[in-house]
Formats: sequence, C-alpha cells, structure tokens
Amino acid sequence: MKTWMIVLIVIGVVLTALIIALYFLGKKAQKKQQQQQEMLQANKQTVSMLIIDKKKMRLKDAGLPQMVLDQTPKLMRRTRLPIVKAKIGPQIMSLICDDKIFDSVPVKKEVKAVVSGIYVLSVRGLHGRQEAAPPKKKSRFKQALEKAQEKAGAKPLK
Repeated sequence: MKTWMIVLIVIGVVLTALIIALYFLGKKAQKKQQQQQEMLQANKQTVSMLIIDKKKMRLKDAGLPQMVLDQTPKLMRRTRLPIVKAKIGPQIMSLICDDKIFDSVPVKKEVKAVVSGIYVLSVRGLHGRQEAAPPKKKSRFKQALEKAQEKAGAKPLK
C-alpha cells in the first residue's frame, strides 16, 4: 500500500471517532439542559418589577452574589451575559435574563416577569403598550451587497 492511502485511512478513522464522541457528548449536554429547563419551570414565579437598566456584561462586573460567581464554570465567567438591573419591591437586584427575550425587555418600565431564582424567563408589559424592539443595524457586508444589487438592477434581499 502507498503511504498516502494509509494517511487517508488514519484520517478517516480519526474523523469517525471524533464524530461519534461529539454525538454522545451532544446527547449528554442535551439531557443536562433539559433537566435544567425542568428545574427552572418548577421554580418559576411571577413578580412585578421596574426595569432600571439592561446590558450585556461579564459575570464578575454584573454585581451578582459571590455564591453565583463561585458556582459558575471558569469558562463561563469570561463570557458576556444579558444582565437586567431591576427594582423588585424596595430592593434593587441584578438578574440574568434569557437571551431570547433580552431585546424585548423594556427599560424604565414596570413589567410582570416570570423569574426563577435570579433568572428572568419571560416579561410582559404592565402599564401601557410594550414597544417593539428597534430594528437591528445591517452589517457592512449586507449594506455593500444591497448597494451592489441596486446597481445591478436586482431586487434587494431582506
């Protein structure tokens, strides 16, 4: 056999083993996430709160309790999380918001929120209409692509 065939066989075996390992790790992570979601749903409660501010910031800069910082994995401590600063009753707290609803959380408005511990699961407006989130800015690539399509006479993508 030639050496290039042996190299291809070894690469194929390594890739197959890697795909199998990733499959099982993915299944394990999916089960863990499902258990966490069930726990969040079991401990949820509805709270009325005034949203003071919202930002994406690092965990250590967010003003969360030290116990939360100690329990988070080291890799997670450096990532930016959606943090909501809210007044719940007489107390001002920093809460971690769900990524899916972060853009729809109104600032300086009173809302009814479904909270599980320090995690905000959903938000509903309490007084007045809830404003739609402002449209996201287009990236430079999309802007250049639209300009090029306008010059070519084609319909712009949305």
